[in-house]
Amino acid sequence: MEFTVSDLEKEPVEFDVQLAPGGIDFGEEAEQEGPLAASGRAEVIHEHRGPREIVADIRLKGSYAGNFSSPCARCLEPVTIPVSADYDLIFRPLGADAGSSERSISAQETEIGYYQGDSLLLEDVLREQVLLSLPARTLCKPDCKGLCPRCGKNRNLEACTCEEGPSDPRWEALSGLRSRIKS
Repeated sequence: MEFTVSDLEKEPVEFDVQLAPGGIDFGEEAEQEGPLAASGRAEVIHEHRGPREIVADIRLKGSYAGNFSSPCARCLEPVTIPVSADYDLIFRPLGADAGSSERSISAQETEIGYYQGDSLLLEDVLREQVLLSLPARTLCKPDCKGLCPRCGKNRNLEACTCEEGPSDPRWEALSGLRSRIKS
C-alpha cells in the first residue's frame, strides 16, 4: 500500500489490511506464517521551517500483528514467534535535513525516518517494525542441545555417538574447575 503526499494532503487515509505471506520480504531472519494484520492512519504533518520553507512529513500511526518463524540459534529448527506492536512514526522527505551544519539532535529527532520521492510504502515500514520486534536470538527451548559439530545430528531428537574430540590444550587449566566448585 502506497501513501503519497498529494493524496494525504487532501485527507488522511485510514487503513486496515491483511498482508499474505510472501507479500513482504523479511530476508533470512524471519518467515511470515499466515496473514499479517495492519491497521492505522496515515496523514501529512506540515513542518514550518521559517517563513517560506514547509516540509511535508508523513505520520503513520497504527498497529500490526502476525506469526513469524525464525530458526533456532542452536538446532536450526523453526520456531514460531507471535509478534504484535503499536507504532507512531514520522517520515520526512529524503534530503530535507541535508545541508545542515553539524548540530546536536533531540531524542525525538532520532525517531524520524525518511521517504524518497513523493510516497511511502506501508510494506517497507512493516518490514522494519517486524524485524525490530523479533528477538535477536531465537531458541526453540531454553535447554536446546543444538547440533553435533561432527555429524550434524540434532541432539534434541537423537543421541549422538560421536566421540568428543581432543580437547584444546588452552582449556586444560580449567578442566578440573567444575569438580572443585561442586565440592
